[in-house]
Amino acid sequence: MTRSFTGRIVIQFAVLITVTVGLVLAAGGWLLSREALNGLDLLNRAEYTEIHDRLGSLPKSPSPADVDRRIRAHTEIDSALYFFQVRDSSGAPIFRSTNLGTSVLPSLPGGLTGWTGELQGVGAVRISEFRDGPLLVQIASPMQPVRWLLNDYSRVSLYLLAGVALASTGLGWAFARLTLRPVRSIHATANRIRADNLGERIPVPAGRDELAALVGLLNRMFDRLEGSFVQAKRFTADASHELKTPLTYLRLNVEKLRREWAEDPAATAAIEDILEELDRLGRIIESLLFLAKAEGGTLVLTKTQVQADAFVRDCAEDALALAEDREARFTVLRADPGMVRCEPTLIRQLLVNLATNALRVSPDGSVVTLESVMSDGRWQLIVSDPGPGLPPAELERVFERFQRYGPTSGKAAPESGAGLGLAICRSIVTLHGGTIRAENRAGVGGLRVIADLPSS
Repeated sequence: MTRSFTGRIVIQFAVLITVTVGLVLAAGGWLLSREALNGLDLLNRAEYTEIHDRLGSLPKSPSPADVDRRIRAHTEIDSALYFFQVRDSSGAPIFRSTNLGTSVLPSLPGGLTGWTGELQGVGAVRISEFRDGPLLVQIASPMQPVRWLLNDYSRVSLYLLAGVALASTGLGWAFARLTLRPVRSIHATANRIRADNLGERIPVPAGRDELAALVGLLNRMFDRLEGSFVQAKRFTADASHELKTPLTYLRLNVEKLRREWAEDPAATAAIEDILEELDRLGRIIESLLFLAKAEGGTLVLTKTQVQADAFVRDCAEDALALAEDREARFTVLRADPGMVRCEPTLIRQLLVNLATNALRVSPDGSVVTLESVMSDGRWQLIVSDPGPGLPPAELERVFERFQRYGPTSGKAAPESGAGLGLAICRSIVTLHGGTIRAENRAGVGGLRVIADLPSS
């Protein structure tokens, strides 16, 4: 979910709410701790008031016995709640409550009136000091109840934080779904606008906010795209007519000349060359028109279900004929059974182009192979040749237009073809939602071209 925009919004919303609540709870814990300490200081002061009343008026230098006689009974009664200690004017302890045992309350540093610390045998206490004439009265309250309170607060806070995290995730998901509903509508509509459905537009939402402006911008962009597609389609149709018609007339006239000059061997040879070049020019025009349609998005596939193994073996018949003309051999090494969904005419053209390219660079008497592999919902067509292969830098460029290579790796060969066969192969594979790549065969030499197509 984190890879989607909705997922990121949900996580960011949940983190923001959880962190905010966490900070509030932490601040509440800090305030609770301060208030608890202030409460202990107030209790210590209230207890000192009672001690002060019992001490009454003492001599200027009271004895330990005088102090003990006046407050001992009271300290025993409150021994469950407080620890008591009295120091004389010199700072020496002259009275300690029984519950202190052997522990001594320390003097507070720096003139503090309240201090929290640990006493051996007693534990954590909050100590308050009060000057009473020549005496220094120290009263300490146990910190254990406060720590229990803070621990309970921390535990409850963690439960609340976990609940807030879960609740904010759910609320964030609902909020993101509601907020991004117009965006999903835009995505769905934009996804339906293809070469065969260029007239549809995204509904403009009510209001004049940023979303409405974005929809308007996208609709204007689709208007421009539709215009471009229409122009490309019109150009393709016009080019098909305007280029093919003169070639047809030219061929007819050359055919007339061949009949008239049938007795002249030199003229007949020249005319045959012209007819061959006209055929080649026609094939180039057909290839360029196909590429224009495929890359312009105006070529719509009509896919059907075919039996892969039977289809591949049938296509191999055409490659066998090509191999015989070039004094080479073509064989199908593997033809896995299974149903595939494709445009049969284009896939046949793909295989013929791959075979033609492989045979063109293969030595006489060599073997070109074809493998049809079905695996994990994919259909791989692999054509391998024993030719010289290609430099690594050319393995990707070989699928570009007008890239021509002869029997020697990496050297251009104008006589080897127009250089459009593999470009057409890439367009056919792309139209089917697949990929195509070339790689040099390790160890044995030659080139392997792999077309990877979805089987459905």
